Amino acid sequence: MKLSQFVINIPNELIAQYPARFRDESRLMVVHKDSGEIEHKTFKDLIEYFGKNDVFVMNNTKVFPARLIGSKDKTKALIKVFLLRELKEELLLWDVQVDPARKIRIGNKLYFGENEDLVAEVIDNTTSRGRTLRFLFDGTHDEFKEILFSLGKTPLPEYIDREPEEDDEERYQTIVATEEGAVVAPAAGLHFSRELMKRLEIQDCHFAYLTLHSGLCAYEDIDVDDLTKYKMGSEQMSVTSACTSVVNKCKEKGGRVISVGTSTLKALETCVSTDGFIKEFEGWTSRFIFPPYDFNMADALITNFHMSQSSLLMMTAAFGGYDTIMNAYKVAIEEKYKFGAYGDAMLIL
Repeated sequence: MKLSQFVINIPNELIAQYPARFRDESRLMVVHKDSGEIEHKTFKDLIEYFGKNDVFVMNNTKVFPARLIGSKDKTKALIKVFLLRELKEELLLWDVQVDPARKIRIGNKLYFGENEDLVAEVIDNTTSRGRTLRFLFDGTHDEFKEILFSLGKTPLPEYIDREPEEDDEERYQTIVATEEGAVVAPAAGLHFSRELMKRLEIQDCHFAYLTLHSGLCAYEDIDVDDLTKYKMGSEQMSVTSACTSVVNKCKEKGGRVISVGTSTLKALETCVSTDGFIKEFEGWTSRFIFPPYDFNMADALITNFHMSQSSLLMMTAAFGGYDTIMNAYKVAIEEKYKFGAYGDAMLIL
């Protein structure tokens, strides 16, 4: 398929700038992919569709405060620094993006905090905006991380046109987040409240957890029209024996596997084996999913409404069917559903 087939004209007022007051009270569009039927619900109505032996697979990655403002040595020019991932703990090496990149060269030092609490030296250029920083710090690694993250802000997507606020530290994080490493929240999971999860458990539904540290590649512009020529960035993931046990047992008993989010869907497709069951996995995935695609594990998908021409939209269309999903997005705009990480949700059955 072509990139140009995924253009959606989303009115600015439909891009959510704040989450719903309560996690499970956002709107929910239910799309039946075989018939194309659409229902309009509230997210907590999820309990109407699932029951015994069904398993919700959730991404338990935890977002860290990745946005920093530093000042360059000598000129004191302000530099935006986006932490991507820690490369070597013992050397305090980090992979970052900088803006404006043209001002940052190997050997430059960057200072962070009002009292220059942290100093970092640029030791490598990785991409046009990418740099490797070595932080200079004498204390323990735990002390370093505490200071680093105290200086950082919640990495809200750029389409949220405001500065991060205190509430974002909690709301741009799922309630099951335990494994630190993401700079993009697994948005579908943001809708789950403890009360809703308990009600699903009472209906004999189960939960399984895997980890995919969502990176900026989810938001990168796709620069080719022919999607077969696009190379997706890599993201680190982990699937434990505890996860495989719950999911595979569900399959054996005839239950349904519900992927909570596109990041979870990508992880499931990465670790599924030829026998139709998932296996333990520790490593990286650069899987790029777009229509047409035959899925091997998930029976249903919960996801948000994504941006025009995004890889997340393409994965959703691959799961629900291109025509069905593009029509659902047309209906979503007509019915004024909210788009983006803080927006409303879609359930594809």
